[in-house]
Amino acid sequence: MQPDLELVAVRRDESFKVWSHGYPYRTVRWHFHPEYEIHLIMATTGKMFVGDHISSFAPGNLVLIGPNLPHNWVSEVPDGDVIAQRNLVVQFGQEFVSSCVESFPEWRQVEALLADSRRGVSFGAQTSAALQPLFLELLTARGLRRLVLFMSMLELLLNAEDREMLASPAYQVDPTGFASTRINHVLSYIGKNLSCELRESDLAQLAGQSVSAFSRYFRRHTGLPFVQYVNRMRINLACQLLTDDALSVTDICFKAGFNNLSNFNRQFLAVKGMAPSRFRRYQQLNDASRDVSEEAAARGTGIEDAPAIVMAAGASRSGVVTSPVA
Repeated sequence: MQPDLELVAVRRDESFKVWSHGYPYRTVRWHFHPEYEIHLIMATTGKMFVGDHISSFAPGNLVLIGPNLPHNWVSEVPDGDVIAQRNLVVQFGQEFVSSCVESFPEWRQVEALLADSRRGVSFGAQTSAALQPLFLELLTARGLRRLVLFMSMLELLLNAEDREMLASPAYQVDPTGFASTRINHVLSYIGKNLSCELRESDLAQLAGQSVSAFSRYFRRHTGLPFVQYVNRMRINLACQLLTDDALSVTDICFKAGFNNLSNFNRQFLAVKGMAPSRFRRYQQLNDASRDVSEEAAARGTGIEDAPAIVMAAGASRSGVVTSPVA
């Protein structure tokens, strides 16, 4: 069975993506992505699939996955049961790795570990227990603290003695072959053309299917209807563009593929719970807090010496609005 492509969106103002999800979840399927991934199971037992490796997993299961290596964790959960937080995930791309190699001579120690990750590397209970509190803090960390925690996690993995390779040495990763599958071709096309008009009928033709068959096929693989998936991707792009103060909200509206400002505002509010302008202000507050923490660190002072930043909450949510371009 060919794996599906997962599109990993790392924010423009961050070096890597950290998140968690429950079970069932749309990415819980045989899939791959060009990014490295650190994956920690928090709940459930089941079967782990990494390349040609199959084994059982339990809470504490910690694995480093290399680029384009297919993987999946299938939990043994009764039908109808929902797990709120099954696993924690960190994903980082080759561009970030290359930048670290170029900037930090010390990073070269990590290269052997990352090379091993192309077969998947599993870590034992001791390393997992030491890494878990760092992982949990990383979920909400901001600014330089994110980098400190991430580097600390890599150091633990690098020095771990309780690790083993998963996929066999003979296992060959073929991302070119994976990407040629029908759904991955469609997802790649969507990702490259978010600013253009995207019609479900056109994508169905690209996939060689009828519209009704494509609609079922697309939802089965992504977990979302076509219109909702495209809107989510466009909102993610808009969030990245909002970190660029040189762009107006109207500019971002059209760059993200929306054809009018009012609908963009409604869609953004439905997904993010706030207007784009407020999201930008909060990002600016976040940036300001980072500057304050860096200044305090440079002075050798504690956070108690830094000015306090107070942020008011209270954004409302509206219903989901269908895309004007579907």
